Amino acid sequence: MARKRPLYGLMAEFETPEQLLAAVRRTREAGYREIDAFSPFPIENLGEAIGFHRTRLPVLVFIGGLLGCSGGFFLQWWPNVIGFPINVGGKPWNSWPAFIPITFELTILCAALTTFFGMLALNGLPTPYHPVFNVERFEVCSRDRFFLVIKARDRRYDVVTTREFLEGLNPSRVMEVES
Repeated sequence: MARKRPLYGLMAEFETPEQLLAAVRRTREAGYREIDAFSPFPIENLGEAIGFHRTRLPVLVFIGGLLGCSGGFFLQWWPNVIGFPINVGGKPWNSWPAFIPITFELTILCAALTTFFGMLALNGLPTPYHPVFNVERFEVCSRDRFFLVIKARDRRYDVVTTREFLEGLNPSRVMEVES
């Protein structure tokens, strides 16, 4: 029977979080890098075992805060010094201490917005559709099962070899995931 859609990868189902964590570690040791794990609750050290790397989010937040800070200061400095300067009581036009509250607030606002939208973008969210939803058994992942997926785009991926490797990890079952 010809496959209607290309293969996204292979998925193994495990009954306990310990089995999943051990399987992920063995998968990484075997050289697979394009893997993902699904669990009904967070599992300690699973992210490190999968190989999640450091994120660029702190750098993005810093840049967002810096842009908010400079933008907030500029939005006050330009009209007061260049655009429409008014001499009020002999005070200097560039009275930067008066600009601090708005500058601070825009720094925090832009950093927070960068955090929110940066996190969504870096995590690929929202994701209303994911290929693992095509697997009928995946619905039990939200209850009491744990899944490991080796993606077809992995450089070591071969349908037969990868299936044999996953079956060697003693899962409940191994399933194909169509795109």
